[in-house]
Amino acid sequence: MVDRFTDGLLTPKETSSYLEIPQSTLASWLHGTAAGTPLVHQVEPLRKGQPSVPFIAVAEAHVLRSLRSLGLRMSEIRDAAAAVREAYGTPYGLVSRRIATDGVDIFVEHGLGDLRRVRDGQAPIHEVVSAYLRYLNWAPDDDFPYSLRLRQYPESVPVVIDPRFGHGLPVVAANRVAVKTLTDLWEAGESVEDIAYDFDMEPEQVDELCRAVVRLAA
Repeated sequence: MVDRFTDGLLTPKETSSYLEIPQSTLASWLHGTAAGTPLVHQVEPLRKGQPSVPFIAVAEAHVLRSLRSLGLRMSEIRDAAAAVREAYGTPYGLVSRRIATDGVDIFVEHGLGDLRRVRDGQAPIHEVVSAYLRYLNWAPDDDFPYSLRLRQYPESVPVVIDPRFGHGLPVVAANRVAVKTLTDLWEAGESVEDIAYDFDMEPEQVDELCRAVVRLAA
């Protein structure tokens, strides 16, 4: 069983790719601090080049991306992270289950106010951050998330990063099959009907997923 907090799940490069965050931005988050602890947590890799980003940190980076999408400066992101961590009394406050209910209000109370996205001036902080939080999945009896849905894949075929399956690779939420397994078969010439039959999916789902992967690689 992979520990969400202490076991490296992804490399920084993989994390950046899956979350669609610039590598330089993620690097600054991994080396930055808030409330006396890393802005995004990292662990010592087993060997050079091995995963050093645990699942909990993948989730933290996902939440910080929502703040970045508002055009916040680095100092404002650190202040927001510190406010939530201090309010909840945990270095993992950014991904506490409580953030899905009152966490956005804490962001607002600590100086972000009615800040609107720089790019279009339309989306208030409440709407943007709440939208991002919907991608995190919590169990009823757990304060921290167990999986993260990746927004770049079609909603008809939810794809998640789940430390319990796929060794960190994106997997289809319904059957826990790695996306790469499906697309490798498709690229090798297997029909979407045969792939769908083998993995208990609808052909339309396989087709949508494979086409999404092609678009992302373009």
